[in-house]
Amino acid sequence: MSTEREMSKPAQDSPEVLKPGKTNTPDVDIFVNDDEILLVADLPGVGKEDLSINLENNTLTIEAAFSAGFSGTCQRREFDAADYRRVFTLPKGIDVEKTAAEFSNGVLSLHLPKSSAVKPFQIKVESN
Repeated sequence: MSTEREMSKPAQDSPEVLKPGKTNTPDVDIFVNDDEILLVADLPGVGKEDLSINLENNTLTIEAAFSAGFSGTCQRREFDAADYRRVFTLPKGIDVEKTAAEFSNGVLSLHLPKSSAVKPFQIKVESN
């Protein structure tokens, strides 16, 4: 499906500006139906207040800062804490005003509804 291919390509027009330090690319599942595009991103160790989602000129940017929330001295480190960043070029026809995001247990669900102009429409045939 062309929409899925377009969504998986990184944005070509805008250069990525990364913060100093390590940045991870979060795993994202993309689901497409007649009404919306749903992105589900795994962001372990991220708090809601450390999450930023921006949509500008059909470019979606998801950024998040890792916040382990632990105090004390680290005795052993096997998990490399890093911020997250992912950029998508969205297809035309997303109804920006109706987008919605849910964040629970480190999983972001981003609903991108399609505008009525790009949704399939069934025309009813009437007889005289």
